[in-house]
Amino acid sequence: MVSTTASASTPRTRSRLRRRNTLAGWSFILPNFIGFAALTLVPVVATMALAFMKWNSYSTPEWVGLDNFRRMVDNANFWTALYNTTYYAVGHVPLTLVAALGFAVLLNRKLRGVRFFRTALFFPYITSLVAVAVVWNMLFSPDAGPVNQFLRAVGVDSPPGWTTSTTWAMPALIITSVWRDMGYYMVLYLAGLQTIPGELYEAAKMDGASPWQRFRHITLPSLRPTTFFVLIMLTISSFKVFDLVQVMTEGGPGRSTLVLSQLIFREGIEQGRFGYSSAIAMVLFVVVLLVTVVQFRLQQRKER
Repeated sequence: MVSTTASASTPRTRSRLRRRNTLAGWSFILPNFIGFAALTLVPVVATMALAFMKWNSYSTPEWVGLDNFRRMVDNANFWTALYNTTYYAVGHVPLTLVAALGFAVLLNRKLRGVRFFRTALFFPYITSLVAVAVVWNMLFSPDAGPVNQFLRAVGVDSPPGWTTSTTWAMPALIITSVWRDMGYYMVLYLAGLQTIPGELYEAAKMDGASPWQRFRHITLPSLRPTTFFVLIMLTISSFKVFDLVQVMTEGGPGRSTLVLSQLIFREGIEQGRFGYSSAIAMVLFVVVLLVTVVQFRLQQRKER
């Protein structure tokens, strides 16, 4: 009788423990999931629905099908913003990656004051972006800016107009963003470098490998997972750039620095065309998704 009761209570006890563990797990997950659902999931789903509607926040949403996307294809501002966004990403991603990797390799050595230099390079990333934009606008001033004064001192008679020039405004934005972001990605590369066993470098050095050969055949392959992560994060942040452009150039001069996220802001928040702005947001999402998928595929091929 005792054994029967014990055997019957064992499954009941296990069931109670399982339910208790499940409830404990949900108690940890739910607060974060509720915040994610309210602030991210619901707005994303609403944006997907609004992309096929006409709505100005005052009237009832009206289903228009693909009209927003047809209008987008015929709108010159959209193609200009798409080109500028791609231009920014193509310049920002490789330059930031190379700068971050270079400084990480340099500051991974045992140098005097290395902690100070690491902190100094990381500091711009945590500085207010508005302050960064204002300071760089002053540095790029065509007449009194230190950048052009330096260029004149080294013999450049007609230095660029930078943020006042339709040709040089986007390079000015790229330079500023690289300076601001490289410290953060440098820290990621430093973490990756410190996981590489020192014995690999010692063995390669004994075999007569030059510093470039050690970097090419040991450092770069070992940093492949870190590089892949940095590449994905840089791509996403480049395609959704908004605040730096808004503060430094406001999309100008003309439309030379107008990007997709800024066009979404103008059409939605300023003009009240939420359906049309949601359609642009959908296109931006698809572009970023496609680029990310391509990067994942290329990474998988390299690993094979």
